[in-house]
Amino acid sequence: MRAHRRAIGGRLRSFAPPLLARARPQWVGRSGWAVLLMALVAGTIGLSLGWVELVTLGLTSALVLVGAALFVIGRNTFRVQLEVAADRVVVGESAFARLAVTNSGTRPLLPARMEVPVGRSVAAFPLPRLNAGAEHEELLAIPTRRRAVILLGPVRSVRGDPFGLLGRTVTWTDPQPVYVHPRTVRLDEAATGFLRDLEGQPTSIISTSDISFHALREYVPGDDRRYVHWKSTARSVDGTIMVRQFEDTRRNHLAIALDDLSAGYTNELDFELAVSVCGSLGIQALHMEQDLTLTAAAPLPVGTRTRLLDGLSQLELRTHGRDFGAVSEGLVRRARSVSSVALVTGAKTPTEVIRKASNRFPPDVRVVAVRVADGAEAAHRVVGRLRMLTLGSLDDLPRLLRRAAVA
Repeated sequence: MRAHRRAIGGRLRSFAPPLLARARPQWVGRSGWAVLLMALVAGTIGLSLGWVELVTLGLTSALVLVGAALFVIGRNTFRVQLEVAADRVVVGESAFARLAVTNSGTRPLLPARMEVPVGRSVAAFPLPRLNAGAEHEELLAIPTRRRAVILLGPVRSVRGDPFGLLGRTVTWTDPQPVYVHPRTVRLDEAATGFLRDLEGQPTSIISTSDISFHALREYVPGDDRRYVHWKSTARSVDGTIMVRQFEDTRRNHLAIALDDLSAGYTNELDFELAVSVCGSLGIQALHMEQDLTLTAAAPLPVGTRTRLLDGLSQLELRTHGRDFGAVSEGLVRRARSVSSVALVTGAKTPTEVIRKASNRFPPDVRVVAVRVADGAEAAHRVVGRLRMLTLGSLDDLPRLLRRAAVA
C-alpha cells in the first residue's frame, strides 16, 4: 500500500511542472497561482506520505479552483459601443462619452465589470446580469481641465470569481482620441497688424517686374520692353525711353516660434497661456488666408484650424533640449519668405535673448515678441525694431496687438 502511494506521489511530482506550464493563462491571478500551487504540493506530499490532512487540503484547493473557473469560463456575447459626444473640445468645456453594453446572445450573462481607460486613469463600471437582448448604459465624464490628447478606451470586460482567484479580460473596442484644445480669442485684422490684400505685401526690394508700381527710370539694355512706359517716353525732350520699376511683393506669411522649454517659464500656467497665444495668432492667420509656419522644438502641423489646434493639444513642456534661441534660429532657416514673425516665450527668458532672435530676421520683416506671465499687467514697449508685449491674460492679446500695429 505504501509503495502504491509512493508511485502515485511520484507521478504527481512528474506531472506538476508541465501542468503549471499549461495552466498559465492570462486570467489566473496571484491568488489563483497560490491556490493551484497549494493543491499540487499538498496533494503530492499527502499521497507520498499517506498524510490524509494534506490530501484533503490539496483536494479542497483543487475544488475551489474548479468552482472559480465556473465563473469565468464560457463565451461572452457582449456588443459594446463607446460613443463620444464630441472628440474635440476646448479646455473647460463639458465632454461625455456613452458606454452601451448589450447581450447579443441567447442566454443570460453573469455579472461582470467594464473598464474604460481615460488617459492615465481607469473608469470601472459594474455590469449587472444581462438577459438575452438586454442593454446596460453608463455615462462617462471626460476630464477637460487642461489641454491634452486623452485616449479613451479600449473598453474591456473583466469577469472574476468571488474569491478573486481567476479573472478573464476581453477587449471590445479600439482606443479613441479626444482632443482638448487650448483656449483662444478672436483677433481682428487691426489687432494683428498684418495686411490683407490680393496684391501681397510690398517689400523694399526693387525689381523690373511685379504688381506693386514704384517709379519710372531710364531704359537700360536688357530691360523687358513690355514694361516701357510709352506716354512718359513720348513726353521726354530727348526721346529717352522710360521703363516702369516695381517693388517686389510677397504673400503674407506669419511665422511663430514657441518656446516649449520649461526654463523660460515661471510655471505651467504661463506655458498654457503661451500655447493659447499661438493658437489665437495661428487661427487668425488661417482665417486671413495667410501662409503660416509654427515651430517649437519641432515644426507643428498648420494646414487647417483643426490640424493647428490638434498639434497644440499634443505639445508638452520640455525640461531639456534646444533653447529658445535655437528654436528661433531654426525658424529663420525653415521660413525664408516670412513677412511677420511672432516670438512667444515666458517671463524668465532674458530680453537680450529675444532681441538677438529678432535680429536674425531681415529688416523688412515685422517682429513682435510676446512674453507671458499669468496675472501680470499688460504692457507694450518698443526695443529697436522689436515690439515687446507683456501678457498676463489672454483677453489682453487683441488690445496689445492693436497697440503694436500702430507703434
